[in-house]
Amino acid sequence: MSPIIGFAPDADPTTVGVLTACASFIPFESGFKAAASPVAVAVAALAAPCRGSVVATRLGGTRRIFAGTQQRLYELAGSGWLDRSKAGAYTGSTESRWSFCQFGDTSMASNLVDPMQQSTAGAFADVPTAPKAKIIVSASNNFVLAFNTNDATYGVSPDRWWNCAQSDQTNWTPVQGGPTTGRLVAVEGPIQAGLPLGDYVVAYKSRGVFLGSFVGGDAQWQWTLITGADVGAVGQEAVCDIGGAHFFVSEGDFWLFDGTRPVSIGEGVVRRYFSDNSNPVYRFMTQCTYDKLNGLVRVNFPSKTSNGVLDRTLVYHVKRQRWGVDDHVVQAPLNYIVPGVTINGLDTIAATIDTLPNVPVDSQFWMGGGQVPAYFNSSNQLVSLSGIAGASSFTSNDFGDDDAVTMIDRFRTRFSKSPATAQATGFIKMNEGDPLVQGSSSGIFDGKFDLRQSGRFHRVRVDMTGDVQATAFDARAIPVGER
Repeated sequence: MSPIIGFAPDADPTTVGVLTACASFIPFESGFKAAASPVAVAVAALAAPCRGSVVATRLGGTRRIFAGTQQRLYELAGSGWLDRSKAGAYTGSTESRWSFCQFGDTSMASNLVDPMQQSTAGAFADVPTAPKAKIIVSASNNFVLAFNTNDATYGVSPDRWWNCAQSDQTNWTPVQGGPTTGRLVAVEGPIQAGLPLGDYVVAYKSRGVFLGSFVGGDAQWQWTLITGADVGAVGQEAVCDIGGAHFFVSEGDFWLFDGTRPVSIGEGVVRRYFSDNSNPVYRFMTQCTYDKLNGLVRVNFPSKTSNGVLDRTLVYHVKRQRWGVDDHVVQAPLNYIVPGVTINGLDTIAATIDTLPNVPVDSQFWMGGGQVPAYFNSSNQLVSLSGIAGASSFTSNDFGDDDAVTMIDRFRTRFSKSPATAQATGFIKMNEGDPLVQGSSSGIFDGKFDLRQSGRFHRVRVDMTGDVQATAFDARAIPVGER
């Protein structure tokens, strides 16, 4: 049998082990599996679409979970959202997103349109001397940095960076040896995204990557353009930290950056697929999150026909370097920290045993402090990806030869965890460039699918239900006229 390589629509379809298509089928440590289904968290829906969310951890280890809409900031408390907006709330814009960072015990938020916000407890309030900023990050050496700013002195400055006074997020007034500001002009365009990387901070433009380091003195921060890297981030949330490196999405590819030079991980695999199947007008809205527990990066992006809704999801396994697909409609992703559930507390989730969510008993969903990937759906509801898998599918590579007509009479998948149901459908074509024609189909029997179809090239789609896991597949081809 051939090990499953993973979703690789850009590869030669005759490459053994590639998936030419899949749905709700993602990589894990030892193969591929059906993706968990979304389950509503026992929390009220937001009053408006979510424009960003975060789990903020304080110095003592306690956590605050925030979600922002265009005009308000909310904090999760039990099963409801407390309005933590400043008096008068916010203006925002039709496209504004909230950028969050945690600075010691102070939670900070910014959206470029309204004054930068801070809260140590209770409601947020303006940071009086801070610029309005599209992006804020907390650096390891006790600084908050702001990118793509707007203030009374410098005006609208899409290429500007700014740091607060060391250990003082309330002081942003430039002075020698204190708060400093400058511009990144070695490459044209606005700063699209920013994120810490160890002791450094990385600023991304559309076609440039800048590495920032704290040098002290009057300069405070020094910025180096990464030469030979004519790429950058496509949008504000198109970057995530995977531990020692950044995963980021450019206008037409996927990259890893460890502080030296970006390396493409999409070329020949999913780069062309992403360009062909994402809407270039709304590509800047792409969002990436890292599920550390499972080693997965989730890339939510707008499909070709989307009007800005993030309705497609590619999934990348960092260690195995394999891709899968798990499409959802996402407003804002979140690595949700579960408060934990006791027997006595089950009534906060459901009124009866029968109405409890369909979540496996060993899921992180039930564990206090457990982290599960989650997102706000199109109904403004927070849902976690922790439910029992539903329908999933994968489509094999093409089996065959340009010079020989063969019949396949069997397709076998090596399941490490069997599906609840499974159905295989065969497709044939006489030449590799021809359109596929549906052939025979079969249910699973004794771990195999009995198919009988003839052609030069064969492809098989397997539709499944349940928490299935698979590691390999193969088709038995017999030259036509032989037994």
